[in-house]
Amino acid sequence: MTQAFLQDSHAIHKHAMASLFAQLDSLCEGAITVDRKGRIAWINDKYLAMLGVASAHDALGQDVETLIPNSLMREVMRLNQPILLDIMTIGAQPMVVTRMPLHDAQGDVIGAVGFVLYEKMNYLKPLLTKFAALQAELAQAKRGLAETRRPKHTLDSFVGESPASVEVKRLARRAAQQEASVLLLGETGTGKEIIASAIHAASPRSGGPFIGINMAAVPEALLEAEFFGVAPGAYTGADKRAREGKFRLADGGTLFLDEIGDLPLPMQGKLLRVLQEQEFELLGSNSVVKVDVRVIAATSVDLDYLMREGRFRSDLYYRLNVLQIKLPPLRERLSDLALLSQALLKEISRRTGTAPRRIGPGAMPILSAYRWPGNVRELANVLERGCILSDNLELDAVDFAFLGPAAASVAVNYAEALAAFDRNIIALALQYNGGHVPAAARQLGMSRATLYKRIAALALAGRKHA
Repeated sequence: MTQAFLQDSHAIHKHAMASLFAQLDSLCEGAITVDRKGRIAWINDKYLAMLGVASAHDALGQDVETLIPNSLMREVMRLNQPILLDIMTIGAQPMVVTRMPLHDAQGDVIGAVGFVLYEKMNYLKPLLTKFAALQAELAQAKRGLAETRRPKHTLDSFVGESPASVEVKRLARRAAQQEASVLLLGETGTGKEIIASAIHAASPRSGGPFIGINMAAVPEALLEAEFFGVAPGAYTGADKRAREGKFRLADGGTLFLDEIGDLPLPMQGKLLRVLQEQEFELLGSNSVVKVDVRVIAATSVDLDYLMREGRFRSDLYYRLNVLQIKLPPLRERLSDLALLSQALLKEISRRTGTAPRRIGPGAMPILSAYRWPGNVRELANVLERGCILSDNLELDAVDFAFLGPAAASVAVNYAEALAAFDRNIIALALQYNGGHVPAAARQLGMSRATLYKRIAALALAGRKHA
Protein backbone atom coordinates (compact mmCIF):
# COMPACT_ATOMS: atom_id res chain seq x y z
CA MET A 1 0.00 0.00 0.00
CA THR A 2 1.71 3.22 -1.19
CA GLN A 3 2.12 6.41 0.79
CA ALA A 4 0.24 8.28 -1.95
CA PHE A 5 -2.75 5.97 -1.55
CA LEU A 6 -2.80 6.51 2.21
CA GLN A 7 -2.67 10.26 1.76
CA ASP A 8 -5.52 10.12 -0.76
CA SER A 9 -7.59 7.91 1.58
CA HIS A 10 -7.06 10.32 4.46
CA ALA A 11 -8.07 13.24 2.27
CA ILE A 12 -11.22 11.43 1.06
CA HIS A 13 -12.18 10.55 4.64
CA LYS A 14 -11.66 14.15 5.78
CA HIS A 15 -13.62 15.49 2.81
CA ALA A 16 -16.41 12.94 3.36
CA MET A 17 -16.79 13.90 7.02
CA ALA A 18 -16.92 17.59 6.16
CA SER A 19 -19.39 16.90 3.36
CA LEU A 20 -21.56 14.76 5.65
CA PHE A 21 -21.64 17.45 8.30
CA ALA A 22 -22.54 20.07 5.67
CA GLN A 23 -25.38 17.88 4.38
CA LEU A 24 -26.74 17.30 7.89
CA ASP A 25 -26.52 21.04 8.52
CA SER A 26 -28.57 21.76 5.40
CA LEU A 27 -31.10 18.96 5.81
CA CYS A 28 -31.83 19.36 9.52
CA GLU A 29 -33.93 22.03 11.15
CA GLY A 30 -31.09 23.04 13.44
CA ALA A 31 -27.52 22.14 14.42
CA ILE A 32 -25.26 22.98 17.36
CA THR A 33 -21.86 22.01 18.80
CA VAL A 34 -20.49 22.51 22.31
CA ASP A 35 -16.99 22.23 23.73
CA ARG A 36 -15.93 19.89 26.50
CA LYS A 37 -17.16 22.42 29.09
CA GLY A 38 -20.64 22.52 27.60
CA ARG A 39 -20.25 25.97 26.05
CA ILE A 40 -21.77 26.68 22.64
CA ALA A 41 -18.95 26.56 20.04
CA TRP A 42 -21.10 26.80 16.90
CA ILE A 43 -24.79 27.05 16.03
CA ASN A 44 -26.45 27.43 12.63
CA ASP A 45 -28.84 30.21 11.64
CA LYS A 46 -31.94 27.97 11.53
CA TYR A 47 -31.44 26.92 15.16
CA LEU A 48 -30.86 30.56 16.19
CA ALA A 49 -34.13 31.58 14.55
CA MET A 50 -35.92 28.68 16.23
CA LEU A 51 -34.58 29.78 19.62
CA GLY A 52 -35.39 33.44 18.97
CA VAL A 53 -31.73 34.55 19.15
CA ALA A 54 -30.71 37.45 16.88
CA SER A 55 -27.14 36.37 16.02
CA ALA A 56 -24.51 33.73 16.72
CA HIS A 57 -22.51 36.36 18.63
CA ASP A 58 -25.21 36.33 21.33
CA ALA A 59 -24.97 32.54 21.71
CA LEU A 60 -21.30 31.60 21.33
CA GLY A 61 -19.46 30.90 24.59
CA GLN A 62 -22.63 30.58 26.67
CA ASP A 63 -23.52 27.42 28.56
CA VAL A 64 -25.81 25.38 26.33
CA GLU A 65 -28.48 25.24 29.07
CA THR A 66 -28.79 29.04 28.88
CA LEU A 67 -30.44 28.72 25.46
CA ILE A 68 -31.72 25.15 25.77
CA PRO A 69 -32.67 24.49 29.42
CA ASN A 70 -33.41 20.76 28.94
CA SER A 71 -30.34 20.00 26.83
CA LEU A 72 -28.62 16.63 27.33
CA MET A 73 -25.35 17.54 25.59
CA ARG A 74 -23.37 17.32 28.85
CA GLU A 75 -24.86 13.87 29.49
CA VAL A 76 -23.71 12.71 26.04
CA MET A 77 -20.15 13.83 26.84
CA ARG A 78 -20.19 12.39 30.36
CA LEU A 79 -21.31 8.94 29.18
CA ASN A 80 -19.45 9.14 25.86
CA GLN A 81 -22.56 7.64 24.29
CA PRO A 82 -24.81 9.07 21.55
CA ILE A 83 -28.54 9.63 21.98
CA LEU A 84 -29.57 8.87 18.43
CA LEU A 85 -33.27 9.56 18.67
CA ASP A 86 -35.03 11.62 21.30
CA ILE A 87 -37.89 14.06 21.71
CA MET A 88 -37.00 17.44 23.20
CA THR A 89 -39.42 20.26 23.94
CA ILE A 90 -38.49 23.88 23.35
CA GLY A 91 -41.25 26.08 24.67
CA ALA A 92 -44.42 24.17 23.82
CA GLN A 93 -42.98 22.65 20.64
CA PRO A 94 -41.79 18.99 20.71
CA MET A 95 -38.85 18.26 18.40
CA VAL A 96 -37.05 15.11 17.27
CA VAL A 97 -33.30 15.42 17.98
CA THR A 98 -30.08 13.40 17.84
CA ARG A 99 -26.89 13.99 19.86
CA MET A 100 -23.37 12.56 19.45
CA PRO A 101 -20.04 13.03 21.26
CA LEU A 102 -17.05 14.51 19.37
CA HIS A 103 -13.54 13.03 19.75
CA ASP A 104 -9.99 14.17 19.03
CA ALA A 105 -7.34 12.07 17.28
CA GLN A 106 -6.59 10.21 20.52
CA GLY A 107 -10.27 9.33 21.01
CA ASP A 108 -10.86 11.68 23.93
CA VAL A 109 -14.18 13.53 24.16
CA ILE A 110 -13.72 17.17 23.18
CA GLY A 111 -17.35 18.19 22.79
CA ALA A 112 -20.71 17.18 21.35
CA VAL A 113 -22.88 17.89 18.34
CA GLY A 114 -26.66 17.96 18.15
CA PHE A 115 -29.15 18.08 15.29
CA VAL A 116 -32.84 18.92 15.30
CA LEU A 117 -34.13 16.35 12.78
CA TYR A 118 -37.74 17.51 12.72
CA GLU A 119 -39.12 20.74 14.04
CA LYS A 120 -42.70 19.38 14.03
CA MET A 121 -43.80 15.98 15.25
CA ASN A 122 -46.29 15.58 12.38
CA TYR A 123 -43.39 14.46 10.19
CA LEU A 124 -43.31 11.33 12.33
CA LYS A 125 -47.07 10.81 12.43
CA PRO A 126 -47.03 7.62 10.28
CA LEU A 127 -44.35 6.07 12.52
CA LEU A 128 -46.00 7.21 15.75
CA THR A 129 -49.40 6.00 14.55
CA LYS A 130 -47.98 2.56 13.76
CA PHE A 131 -46.21 2.45 17.14
CA ALA A 132 -49.42 3.45 18.94
CA ALA A 133 -51.36 0.76 17.06
CA LEU A 134 -48.81 -1.89 18.07
CA GLN A 135 -49.02 -0.74 21.68
CA ALA A 136 -52.83 -0.94 21.56
CA GLU A 137 -52.68 -4.47 20.09
CA LEU A 138 -50.23 -5.55 22.80
CA ALA A 139 -52.44 -4.07 25.53
CA GLN A 140 -55.49 -5.81 24.08
CA ALA A 141 -53.65 -9.14 23.92
CA LYS A 142 -52.57 -8.74 27.55
CA ARG A 143 -56.14 -7.93 28.58
CA GLY A 144 -57.42 -10.97 26.68
CA LEU A 145 -54.84 -13.22 28.32
CA ALA A 146 -55.69 -11.83 31.75
CA GLU A 147 -59.39 -12.40 31.03
CA THR A 148 -58.81 -16.08 30.21
CA ARG A 149 -57.05 -16.48 33.55
CA ARG A 150 -59.83 -14.93 35.57
CA PRO A 151 -62.26 -17.25 37.37
CA LYS A 152 -65.17 -18.29 35.16
CA HIS A 153 -67.44 -19.38 38.00
CA THR A 154 -68.90 -18.06 41.25
CA LEU A 155 -70.77 -19.94 43.97
CA ASP A 156 -73.98 -19.22 42.07
CA SER A 157 -72.58 -21.43 39.30
CA PHE A 158 -72.91 -24.43 41.62
CA VAL A 159 -76.66 -24.90 41.17
CA GLY A 160 -78.61 -26.55 43.96
CA GLU A 161 -80.68 -25.96 47.09
CA SER A 162 -80.48 -29.44 48.64
CA PRO A 163 -78.89 -29.71 52.11
CA ALA A 164 -75.81 -31.33 50.55
CA SER A 165 -75.39 -28.47 48.04
CA VAL A 166 -75.92 -25.81 50.70
CA GLU A 167 -73.18 -27.42 52.84
CA VAL A 168 -70.74 -27.46 49.90
CA LYS A 169 -71.31 -23.75 49.32
CA ARG A 170 -70.97 -22.98 53.04
CA LEU A 171 -67.59 -24.68 53.19
CA ALA A 172 -66.50 -22.99 49.95
CA ARG A 173 -67.31 -19.56 51.41
CA ARG A 174 -65.29 -20.46 54.50
CA ALA A 175 -62.38 -21.61 52.32
CA ALA A 176 -62.46 -18.34 50.36
CA GLN A 177 -61.75 -16.41 53.57
CA GLN A 178 -58.64 -18.48 54.30
CA GLU A 179 -55.24 -18.95 52.63
CA ALA A 180 -55.00 -22.65 53.53
CA SER A 181 -54.84 -25.39 50.92
CA VAL A 182 -58.15 -27.01 49.97
CA LEU A 183 -58.79 -30.59 48.89
CA LEU A 184 -61.95 -31.22 46.86
CA LEU A 185 -63.22 -34.81 46.82
CA GLY A 186 -65.91 -36.11 44.50
CA GLU A 187 -66.76 -38.32 41.57
CA THR A 188 -66.03 -37.11 38.08
CA GLY A 189 -68.56 -34.57 36.86
CA THR A 190 -69.65 -33.34 40.29
CA GLY A 191 -68.37 -29.78 39.78
CA LYS A 192 -64.97 -29.72 41.50
CA GLU A 193 -63.51 -27.18 39.06
CA ILE A 194 -66.57 -24.94 39.50
CA ILE A 195 -66.08 -24.92 43.28
CA ALA A 196 -62.32 -24.30 42.95
CA SER A 197 -62.95 -21.35 40.62
CA ALA A 198 -65.71 -20.04 42.90
CA ILE A 199 -63.42 -20.16 45.95
CA HIS A 200 -60.83 -18.12 44.06
CA ALA A 201 -63.46 -15.62 42.85
CA ALA A 202 -64.68 -15.03 46.42
CA SER A 203 -61.18 -14.75 47.90
CA PRO A 204 -58.82 -11.76 48.27
CA ARG A 205 -56.86 -13.29 45.38
CA SER A 206 -59.72 -12.82 42.91
CA GLY A 207 -57.78 -10.09 41.08
CA GLY A 208 -54.97 -12.56 40.37
CA PRO A 209 -54.90 -15.43 37.87
CA PHE A 210 -56.72 -18.74 38.26
CA ILE A 211 -54.57 -21.40 36.59
CA GLY A 212 -55.63 -25.03 36.25
CA ILE A 213 -53.66 -28.16 35.38
CA ASN A 214 -55.03 -31.68 35.02
CA MET A 215 -52.50 -34.29 36.15
CA ALA A 216 -54.15 -37.00 34.04
CA ALA A 217 -53.88 -34.93 30.86
CA VAL A 218 -50.12 -34.21 30.99
CA PRO A 219 -47.53 -36.90 30.10
CA GLU A 220 -45.31 -37.77 33.06
CA ALA A 221 -42.16 -36.68 31.21
CA LEU A 222 -43.55 -33.17 30.74
CA LEU A 223 -45.01 -32.61 34.19
CA GLU A 224 -41.95 -30.93 35.69
CA ALA A 225 -41.69 -28.48 32.80
CA GLU A 226 -45.43 -27.85 33.01
CA PHE A 227 -45.15 -27.07 36.73
CA PHE A 228 -41.93 -25.06 36.88
CA GLY A 229 -41.14 -23.88 33.35
CA VAL A 230 -37.99 -24.16 31.27
CA ALA A 231 -34.95 -21.85 31.11
CA PRO A 232 -33.91 -20.54 27.65
CA GLY A 233 -32.07 -23.21 25.64
CA ALA A 234 -32.34 -25.78 28.41
CA TYR A 235 -32.55 -28.58 25.83
CA THR A 236 -30.86 -29.09 22.50
CA GLY A 237 -33.10 -27.54 19.88
CA ALA A 238 -35.29 -25.94 22.55
CA ASP A 239 -36.74 -22.47 22.25
CA LYS A 240 -34.21 -19.78 23.09
CA ARG A 241 -36.84 -17.99 25.14
CA ALA A 242 -37.86 -19.00 28.65
CA ARG A 243 -41.09 -20.97 29.00
CA GLU A 244 -43.11 -20.13 32.07
CA GLY A 245 -44.63 -22.92 34.13
CA LYS A 246 -47.99 -23.02 35.85
CA PHE A 247 -46.60 -21.93 39.24
CA ARG A 248 -45.15 -18.76 37.70
CA LEU A 249 -48.35 -18.06 35.77
CA ALA A 250 -50.39 -18.46 38.97
CA ASP A 251 -48.20 -16.07 40.98
CA GLY A 252 -50.44 -13.87 43.11
CA GLY A 253 -53.45 -16.08 42.43
CA THR A 254 -54.64 -19.67 42.69
CA LEU A 255 -53.32 -22.90 41.16
CA PHE A 256 -55.93 -25.64 40.70
CA LEU A 257 -54.40 -29.14 40.63
CA ASP A 258 -57.08 -31.42 39.20
CA GLU A 259 -56.88 -35.20 39.57
CA ILE A 260 -54.00 -34.89 42.03
CA GLY A 261 -54.22 -38.65 42.65
CA ASP A 262 -52.67 -39.22 39.21
CA LEU A 263 -49.49 -37.28 40.09
CA PRO A 264 -46.45 -39.62 39.87
CA LEU A 265 -44.50 -40.22 43.09
CA PRO A 266 -41.27 -38.46 41.96
CA MET A 267 -43.22 -35.27 41.25
CA GLN A 268 -45.09 -35.48 44.57
CA GLY A 269 -41.89 -34.71 46.51
CA LYS A 270 -41.04 -31.75 44.28
CA LEU A 271 -44.57 -30.40 44.58
CA LEU A 272 -44.43 -30.72 48.36
CA ARG A 273 -41.21 -28.66 48.49
CA VAL A 274 -42.71 -25.88 46.41
CA LEU A 275 -45.83 -25.79 48.58
CA GLN A 276 -43.68 -25.53 51.71
CA GLU A 277 -41.04 -23.08 50.44
CA GLN A 278 -43.05 -21.15 47.82
CA GLU A 279 -40.02 -21.27 45.54
CA PHE A 280 -38.66 -23.45 42.73
CA GLU A 281 -36.01 -23.66 40.00
CA LEU A 282 -36.67 -23.56 36.27
CA LEU A 283 -35.53 -26.62 34.37
CA GLY A 284 -32.03 -25.96 33.08
CA SER A 285 -31.38 -23.15 35.58
CA ASN A 286 -30.00 -22.82 39.10
CA SER A 287 -31.77 -19.54 39.81
CA VAL A 288 -34.54 -19.69 42.41
CA VAL A 289 -37.95 -18.23 41.55
CA LYS A 290 -40.15 -17.15 44.45
CA VAL A 291 -43.93 -17.23 44.04
CA ASP A 292 -47.03 -16.49 46.06
CA VAL A 293 -49.54 -19.19 45.10
CA ARG A 294 -52.61 -20.63 46.85
CA VAL A 295 -53.27 -24.27 45.90
CA ILE A 296 -56.62 -26.02 45.54
CA ALA A 297 -56.37 -29.73 44.69
CA ALA A 298 -59.09 -32.12 43.57
CA THR A 299 -59.42 -35.84 43.02
CA SER A 300 -62.03 -38.45 42.14
CA VAL A 301 -60.01 -41.34 43.57
CA ASP A 302 -59.58 -42.57 47.15
CA LEU A 303 -56.34 -41.00 48.38
CA ASP A 304 -56.46 -43.00 51.63
CA TYR A 305 -56.30 -46.18 49.56
CA LEU A 306 -53.43 -44.79 47.45
CA MET A 307 -51.48 -43.93 50.62
CA ARG A 308 -51.94 -47.46 51.96
CA GLU A 309 -50.69 -48.78 48.63
CA GLY A 310 -47.65 -46.47 48.81
CA ARG A 311 -48.69 -44.58 45.69
CA PHE A 312 -49.39 -41.24 47.36
CA ARG A 313 -47.21 -39.49 49.91
CA SER A 314 -48.86 -38.97 53.27
CA ASP A 315 -46.93 -35.73 53.89
CA LEU A 316 -48.24 -34.26 50.63
CA TYR A 317 -51.77 -35.44 51.48
CA TYR A 318 -51.71 -33.66 54.84
CA ARG A 319 -50.23 -30.53 53.22
CA LEU A 320 -53.08 -30.43 50.70
CA ASN A 321 -55.86 -31.62 53.00
CA VAL A 322 -56.01 -28.63 55.36
CA LEU A 323 -59.65 -27.98 54.46
CA GLN A 324 -61.59 -30.80 52.82
CA ILE A 325 -64.81 -30.37 50.84
CA LYS A 326 -66.74 -33.42 49.62
CA LEU A 327 -68.96 -32.86 46.59
CA PRO A 328 -71.99 -35.20 46.57
CA PRO A 329 -72.86 -37.24 43.47
CA LEU A 330 -76.00 -36.22 41.62
CA ARG A 331 -77.90 -39.31 42.76
CA GLU A 332 -77.55 -38.05 46.35
CA ARG A 333 -79.04 -34.63 45.60
CA LEU A 334 -81.87 -35.48 43.22
CA SER A 335 -83.95 -32.65 44.69
CA ASP A 336 -81.60 -30.34 42.72
CA LEU A 337 -82.39 -32.11 39.44
CA ALA A 338 -85.10 -29.69 38.28
CA LEU A 339 -82.99 -26.59 39.03
CA LEU A 340 -79.92 -28.13 37.39
CA SER A 341 -81.88 -29.14 34.28
CA GLN A 342 -83.33 -25.65 33.95
CA ALA A 343 -79.90 -24.02 34.25
CA LEU A 344 -78.27 -26.47 31.82
CA LEU A 345 -81.05 -26.09 29.23
CA LYS A 346 -80.64 -22.32 29.41
CA GLU A 347 -76.90 -22.68 28.82
CA ILE A 348 -77.49 -25.09 25.90
CA SER A 349 -79.89 -22.57 24.33
CA ARG A 350 -77.40 -19.75 24.74
CA ARG A 351 -74.48 -21.75 23.33
CA THR A 352 -76.32 -23.28 20.37
CA GLY A 353 -78.54 -20.31 19.54
CA THR A 354 -81.68 -22.47 19.66
CA ALA A 355 -85.02 -21.83 21.35
CA PRO A 356 -84.99 -22.46 25.11
CA ARG A 357 -86.40 -25.84 26.18
CA ARG A 358 -88.03 -26.98 29.41
CA ILE A 359 -88.56 -30.29 31.17
CA GLY A 360 -92.10 -31.68 30.98
CA PRO A 361 -93.80 -33.38 33.95
CA GLY A 362 -93.47 -36.82 32.34
CA ALA A 363 -89.70 -36.50 31.95
CA MET A 364 -88.72 -35.72 35.52
CA PRO A 365 -89.57 -39.22 36.89
CA ILE A 366 -87.45 -40.71 34.08
CA LEU A 367 -84.49 -38.47 34.93
CA SER A 368 -84.89 -39.00 38.68
CA ALA A 369 -84.78 -42.80 38.33
CA TYR A 370 -81.50 -42.79 36.43
CA ARG A 371 -78.32 -43.41 38.47
CA TRP A 372 -76.18 -40.69 36.77
CA PRO A 373 -72.73 -42.31 36.95
CA GLY A 374 -71.33 -39.27 35.12
CA ASN A 375 -73.14 -36.85 37.44
CA VAL A 376 -73.86 -33.27 36.30
CA ARG A 377 -71.59 -33.58 33.28
CA GLU A 378 -73.62 -36.56 32.08
CA LEU A 379 -76.88 -34.71 32.78
CA ALA A 380 -75.72 -31.89 30.52
CA ASN A 381 -74.90 -34.42 27.81
CA VAL A 382 -78.29 -36.14 28.14
CA LEU A 383 -80.21 -32.86 28.00
CA GLU A 384 -78.33 -31.69 24.91
CA ARG A 385 -78.96 -35.02 23.23
CA GLY A 386 -82.67 -34.72 24.06
CA CYS A 387 -82.73 -31.24 22.53
CA ILE A 388 -81.12 -32.54 19.34
CA LEU A 389 -83.52 -35.47 18.96
CA SER A 390 -86.72 -33.59 19.77
CA ASP A 391 -88.58 -30.79 18.01
CA ASN A 392 -90.67 -30.06 21.09
CA LEU A 393 -90.02 -27.09 23.32
CA GLU A 394 -91.09 -29.23 26.27
CA LEU A 395 -88.98 -32.35 26.64
CA ASP A 396 -91.02 -35.31 27.84
CA ALA A 397 -90.37 -38.92 28.81
CA VAL A 398 -90.18 -40.08 25.20
CA ASP A 399 -87.31 -37.67 24.54
CA PHE A 400 -85.18 -39.55 27.08
CA ALA A 401 -86.10 -43.10 26.08
CA PHE A 402 -82.45 -43.58 25.03
CA LEU A 403 -81.54 -43.77 28.73
CA GLY A 404 -82.75 -47.39 28.62
CA PRO A 405 -85.10 -49.67 30.59
CA ALA A 406 -83.74 -48.62 33.96
CA ALA A 407 -84.87 -45.06 33.32
CA ALA A 408 -88.29 -46.17 32.13
CA SER A 409 -89.18 -48.13 35.28
CA VAL A 410 -90.12 -45.08 37.28
CA ALA A 411 -93.93 -45.12 37.49
CA VAL A 412 -95.38 -45.43 40.96
CA ASN A 413 -98.11 -47.92 39.90
CA TYR A 414 -98.95 -50.42 37.19
CA ALA A 415 -101.09 -48.02 35.11
CA GLU A 416 -98.37 -45.39 35.00
CA ALA A 417 -95.70 -47.97 34.20
CA LEU A 418 -97.84 -49.36 31.34
CA ALA A 419 -98.49 -45.86 29.99
CA ALA A 420 -94.77 -45.02 30.12
CA PHE A 421 -93.88 -48.22 28.24
CA ASP A 422 -96.65 -47.61 25.69
CA ARG A 423 -95.48 -44.03 25.11
CA ASN A 424 -91.82 -45.00 24.73
CA ILE A 425 -92.32 -47.86 22.28
CA ILE A 426 -94.79 -45.92 20.10
CA ALA A 427 -92.57 -42.85 20.07
CA LEU A 428 -89.57 -44.92 19.07
CA ALA A 429 -91.55 -46.61 16.27
CA LEU A 430 -92.71 -43.25 14.95
CA GLN A 431 -89.19 -41.87 15.13
CA TYR A 432 -87.78 -44.90 13.31
CA ASN A 433 -90.37 -44.53 10.54
CA GLY A 434 -90.06 -40.79 10.18
CA GLY A 435 -93.48 -40.15 11.75
CA HIS A 436 -95.27 -42.31 9.15
CA VAL A 437 -98.17 -43.89 11.11
CA PRO A 438 -99.03 -46.78 8.70
CA ALA A 439 -95.39 -47.90 8.64
CA ALA A 440 -95.13 -47.63 12.44
CA ALA A 441 -98.37 -49.64 12.83
CA ARG A 442 -96.99 -52.43 10.61
CA GLN A 443 -93.78 -52.50 12.64
CA LEU A 444 -95.72 -52.67 15.94
CA GLY A 445 -98.15 -55.31 14.60
CA MET A 446 -101.31 -53.28 15.27
CA SER A 447 -103.95 -51.68 13.06
CA ARG A 448 -103.66 -48.08 11.98
CA ALA A 449 -106.90 -47.24 13.81
CA THR A 450 -105.58 -48.63 17.10
CA LEU A 451 -102.30 -46.79 16.68
CA TYR A 452 -104.12 -43.52 15.92
CA LYS A 453 -106.15 -43.94 19.13
CA ARG A 454 -103.00 -44.56 21.18
CA ILE A 455 -101.26 -41.56 19.58
CA ALA A 456 -104.22 -39.32 20.43
CA ALA A 457 -104.41 -40.64 23.99
CA LEU A 458 -100.68 -40.13 24.55
CA ALA A 459 -100.59 -36.75 22.73
CA LEU A 460 -97.95 -37.94 20.27
CA ALA A 461 -97.55 -36.67 16.74
CA GLY A 462 -97.52 -38.71 13.54
CA ARG A 463 -98.18 -38.46 9.77
CA LYS A 464 -101.02 -40.42 8.17
CA HIS A 465 -99.31 -40.99 4.85
CA ALA A 466 -95.79 -40.99 3.56
